[in-house]
Amino acid sequence: MNQRPQQPRPASAPAARSATSTPPDVARLANELTEVMSALLVVVEQETEFVRAGKIREGMRLEAQKSELSRRYMLAVEHLKSMQKMLSQTDPELLATLRRHHETFRAMLQVNLTVLATAHAVSEGIVRGVNAEVQRRNIPNTYTANGQRAAPGPRNMTPIAVSRTL
Repeated sequence: MNQRPQQPRPASAPAARSATSTPPDVARLANELTEVMSALLVVVEQETEFVRAGKIREGMRLEAQKSELSRRYMLAVEHLKSMQKMLSQTDPELLATLRRHHETFRAMLQVNLTVLATAHAVSEGIVRGVNAEVQRRNIPNTYTANGQRAAPGPRNMTPIAVSRTL
């Protein structure tokens, strides 16, 4: 007897999409995922080329676009996961195409991550080298009574500051 009025769900909610999905919805979502992956690949390839060329600032300018595309990618993947059973039943060829495209996508992301990790390691090596040189120059050359070189104390160590903004 006591019925609660049903509140309508927004159309963009994942549960609403999966509950009322039809094959055209699945195809639309698959196309959306493919488009987002393609756009993200373009941005990732640009970033990779900038970092390889040492143009870090240009690569950093792509961060907002890359973040937005990554967010859209994650949403599309989550929605598609909820519809995977329907997709495998209605259009297994589309599912296979999506999987192939996703494998290419993952391979390109791996290249990008490798380039970024290499750039990070190189920059860290440079900073450590600069720090070692600064410390070497700041440490006084003193000797002990035995004629051994004295180890510097903590007072002789001078920290360096690095600005992370370019």
